[in-house]
Amino acid sequence: MTPGPPPTPLAEFLQRQHRGLIPFWTTLGMEVQEARPGRAWVRVPFAARLLNANGVVHGGAVFAAADAAVAVALLGLLEAGARTATLEMKINFLKPVDGSDMVAEAAIVHKGAKTAVGDVTVRDGSGAVVAKALATYAIAKERRRGDPGSEKKATSTE
Repeated sequence: MTPGPPPTPLAEFLQRQHRGLIPFWTTLGMEVQEARPGRAWVRVPFAARLLNANGVVHGGAVFAAADAAVAVALLGLLEAGARTATLEMKINFLKPVDGSDMVAEAAIVHKGAKTAVGDVTVRDGSGAVVAKALATYAIAKERRRGDPGSEKKATSTE
């Protein structure tokens, strides 16, 4: 029996997320509502643990939802063996989130060989826009043990 092609980065991620194997996502309660190549919707259900000292959802939780949505959207465009990392993200907080779920909707607006840019809108439970962000991601090939350059060279400090 011939093995099939390796799973895509998006398929691998969705399996791990569904099984609760991504601790940060589990902590925030994040879940992928929908994902397709270049687009994603990530939901963060309201929880009191996400509130800041002012009684509204902490900006870090809003930022995390936006960042996660762009990452998932990008994963849908990558080939097996690719990985990503956030290089930078600029976010405008437009309205506080007060006691409702959030949904971050992301679209990849540019994908090159080594970087990608994603645009994301975060809405509260009423559909009001609470944040707008633009993120830049690095794209790299995964190095596997035994690949040239995968082991660090030993250096002497003597």
